[in-house]
Amino acid sequence: MSENKATILAVDDEENVRRLLQRILEGAGYNVITAGNGQEALDKISLGGLNLVLLDIRMPEMDGFQTLDLIRKQCDIPVIMVTGVGGVTPGKDALNLGSDDYVIKPFQSNELLARIEAKLKHPKP
Repeated sequence: MSENKATILAVDDEENVRRLLQRILEGAGYNVITAGNGQEALDKISLGGLNLVLLDIRMPEMDGFQTLDLIRKQCDIPVIMVTGVGGVTPGKDALNLGSDDYVIKPFQSNELLARIEAKLKHPKP
C-alpha cells in the first residue's frame, strides 16, 4: 500500500466493476478496499482510515441511497455515487441525500480520477 495516497472504498455488487475500479485506482497510486454490498461497506467504514467512498446506487438488499443515508449518520467522509442509472433524477437524489458527487457508468477513467482528486483536495469544511 502507498504511504502517501488516500485510501478509497469502492462499493459495487458486481465483482467485475469492483475489479475495474480497483485497477484504475491502484494504477493512480491509491490504496483500495472493496465491498460487495452496503452492509459490508458500513462495516469497513466503521473501522476508519478511509478517505473517500465510491458507492454504487443499484445494489440488492440495501441500495446506495440507503447506504449513503447510514454513512451520513456515521461520518462525513466524501462519497461519490457511481451509477448506471442515467438522467438528472438519480444524480439530484444522490446530491440531496448527501453525496458529494456522482459519476454515470460507463465512465471515463480520467473523469473519475479528476472528481476523486477534487474531493480529496477540497474536503467539506
